[in-house]
Amino acid sequence: MAEKFYTIIDEAGIHARPATILVNTANKFNSDVTLDYHGKSVNLKSIMGVMSLGVAKGAEVKVTATGTDENEVLSTLTEIMITNNLINE
Repeated sequence: MAEKFYTIIDEAGIHARPATILVNTANKFNSDVTLDYHGKSVNLKSIMGVMSLGVAKGAEVKVTATGTDENEVLSTLTEIMITNNLINE
């Protein structure tokens, strides 16, 4: 299991466009990937799950990956979030 914490900087938080990008990216990997926010955990491969969290600007979220490519998925998701201005890093 690998996990990483992020602070969201996008003014609109994780809204529809970046949520779709994150879900599509997570779906390219074999590992199970979850997104945790405010005590709730959802499958990062589910757009409905991600959107249901209502992640706002300034929120701290945790992404956990479990599987054969867990480190690769976290690395790729980090790059995607930086590219889409969801996080600074």
